[in-house]
Amino acid sequence: MAKKNAFYAQSGGVTAVINASACGVIETARANRDKIGKIYAGKNGIIGALREELIDTSKETPRTIAALKHTPSGAFGSCRHKLKSFDDNPAEYERLIEVFKAHNIGYFFYNGGGDSADTCLKVSQLSEKMGYPIQAIHIPKTVDNDLPLTDNCPGFGSVAKYVAVSTKEASLDVASMCETSTKVFILEVMGRHAGWIAAAGGLAADEAGDPPHIILFPEIAFNREKFLKKVAQTVKKNGYCVVVASEGAQYKDGTLIADAGNTDAFGHKQLGGVAPTLAEMIKSELGLKYHWALADYLQRSARHIASSTDVEQAYAVGKAAVEFALDGKNAVMVSIERGKGKRYSWSLGEAPLDKIANVEKMMPRSFISRDGFAITEAARTYLAPLIQGEDYPPYKNGVPVYARTKNVLVAKKLKAAFKV
Repeated sequence: MAKKNAFYAQSGGVTAVINASACGVIETARANRDKIGKIYAGKNGIIGALREELIDTSKETPRTIAALKHTPSGAFGSCRHKLKSFDDNPAEYERLIEVFKAHNIGYFFYNGGGDSADTCLKVSQLSEKMGYPIQAIHIPKTVDNDLPLTDNCPGFGSVAKYVAVSTKEASLDVASMCETSTKVFILEVMGRHAGWIAAAGGLAADEAGDPPHIILFPEIAFNREKFLKKVAQTVKKNGYCVVVASEGAQYKDGTLIADAGNTDAFGHKQLGGVAPTLAEMIKSELGLKYHWALADYLQRSARHIASSTDVEQAYAVGKAAVEFALDGKNAVMVSIERGKGKRYSWSLGEAPLDKIANVEKMMPRSFISRDGFAITEAARTYLAPLIQGEDYPPYKNGVPVYARTKNVLVAKKLKAAFKV
């Protein structure tokens, strides 16, 4: 029986460590050449499969693949494209089968978050629904840390470290200038519905009273009067106030503090603008001088300050995905399981995709202080191990050296093009 080839793709927003997962997949597949043939990567995610734009990773040297472990972003391109149901768009599934058959693909590895898990689940059902044998394994990745049935998600630990470090450093800046200059600093971070990233800002505090003085979570309804009162009290007491705000912070009725009004390809509202909205609120009501910053892509691409725990886990889930496939598993996600005891430890497990796709894990209320503006000790205990350790990339001429993949496409075998 001929060896089946493998297809790997990256999906959704990229992270500082998603390429470490790619490294884990490719190196492990190469170590099992007797069982797996070629390893193709989708150019720009699942779109690469639909367009028959398959990158031949065998053209990359072992050194380049190894360097992916310390390279941020998505080396093969990512996308936001969600497969519709079989009934709504059978053409996409027929096309996938055509491409998979043409290139003898029997293993499907999809690296992404909740929406990507849904895509991976649908691909895993091709065998049952359309008679094409394929094993689909989901590799977790999301800075939002909102996937269920896993202790945490690769990508989160590094963005959490970046936010904690940035909050601490910016706080020192504001504290040194507050006598005659800025009184309030606001850092806006990612987090559509879950406040995990904003919570990480709380790790900047070494003791009670340290900044950030206010954290705004999507899980806690925003109260304008309560917020402004807290800002005024903090400035009066400390001379300044530092706020970390999640982009998804919202009022009790679900109205976002700031809504850009657009939606992405997954149908999610495009968020952003919380910081300037809060800043204007503070200026008009309290008359205080402010500065605000938008972490935006910086927080998820900051490989130079990545968590070594995060890097290690990202590589491990990629490696395990291949091992799962070789063990005959299908429609599962590699999960991270936290060990018991005071000393942090972790191991890998598996979780069924039908319990993960389109499900979000929010911050537990027990992780948020009673007043809704800070993290609790329970949250700190959970978060702190995830940002531990440094894993600096190599440097040359003062800047990091990152991998540059050739991304050579294999020759197309299908005559018909496919429009996505």
